[in-house]
Amino acid sequence: MILPNSTLLVTVTGRDRPGVSARLLSTLSVFPVTLADLEQVVIGGRLVLGALLSVDDRVAPGVSRDRVFEEVRSAIEKTVVDLGMQVECSDGNGRVSAAGTGKLHVTILANPLRPGALGAIASCVARAGANIDRIERLASYPVTSIELVVSGADTEQLRADLAMEAATQSIDVAVQPSGLHRRGKHLVVMDVDSTLIQGEVIELLAEHAGCAEEVARVTAEAMRGELDFEESLRRRVALLKGLDASALDDVREKLVLTPGARTLVRTLKRLGYECAIVSGGFSQVTDALVERLGIDHSAANTLEIVDGRLTGGLVGPIIDRKGKATALERFAAEAGVPLTQTVAIGDGANDLDMLQTAGLGVAFNAKPLVREQADTSVSVPYLDTIVFLLGVSREEIEAADRKDEV
Repeated sequence: MILPNSTLLVTVTGRDRPGVSARLLSTLSVFPVTLADLEQVVIGGRLVLGALLSVDDRVAPGVSRDRVFEEVRSAIEKTVVDLGMQVECSDGNGRVSAAGTGKLHVTILANPLRPGALGAIASCVARAGANIDRIERLASYPVTSIELVVSGADTEQLRADLAMEAATQSIDVAVQPSGLHRRGKHLVVMDVDSTLIQGEVIELLAEHAGCAEEVARVTAEAMRGELDFEESLRRRVALLKGLDASALDDVREKLVLTPGARTLVRTLKRLGYECAIVSGGFSQVTDALVERLGIDHSAANTLEIVDGRLTGGLVGPIIDRKGKATALERFAAEAGVPLTQTVAIGDGANDLDMLQTAGLGVAFNAKPLVREQADTSVSVPYLDTIVFLLGVSREEIEAADRKDEV
């Protein structure tokens, strides 16, 4: 146990170059001290290294703590002068944070991220009586993503407070507990229309059938939660009666993936995650996405086709709001993944049960009703920003891409 006033905090700053950390730690190695805590960061070519030291009584029993710390100060000051750096030594007050204990990860997404917005988030954390232990940049494009490690806060209360501040600042903020579940095997389940792909498949089919305006109106009512999904689906599909099934071939060819969709799936697969899609749309289209992207699990409605034409009906069980949540549970069971380690991504009211069932529900460019009820929301048009919520950095994605190219 480390007692108050029993530690020395050494903070070194200066231009970073190879060997600096090794030289500093080598200087400390001749003293009877242990590292109670250590942190290093490099930003803009400048290094900041903080080491919290305590005297190792097992190596030097009965030795004067003050004398050891004084000798450490003198040796470190000489070393940093040789390195052209600066050092500050102060009483560490015995404080050592327990890594991962009661900590939260606060992930911020913005384009652009302004100092005032980040300052407002930091102030919100302070008002909650919490402390920011670490700040790390995860990405600088296509959006800026910053992750804060926060201690001393109630998860739900901080999430609610930051959601309000994020709306004010026009940025996205996600709050997640720290722990092994962030690094364990995950299952990521995505909605298809207006999430994995741009637009709505049924509206593309409606253009071929000449009923686009009527279908779009019913779709909008359903996505706002103003109309039961199954009722709206059957009404829209009925309007497609008589459409030649070859229209499905044209729609499949014209599908446009959401920016970042390929990167998201590719990165998740490299991490050992399983990917799934669940759609209120149609298997005749989603099956092509499964093959195209290497999706592990899928569920969608199926259009009835007789003699090469759509009948205006559906066959099999309906994948509606409840059906999406049920599919997520089934996929998790098949993958052997606890629901707490699943992520669901969607944009409409019929995704809400799925978002609330998952360990992390992400509203992606969603309707207001969905944003309010999901764990977090992403309002930028890049699907791969989801990986930042999982703690993966842009640099890690690019490094993996380069490795695969070799």
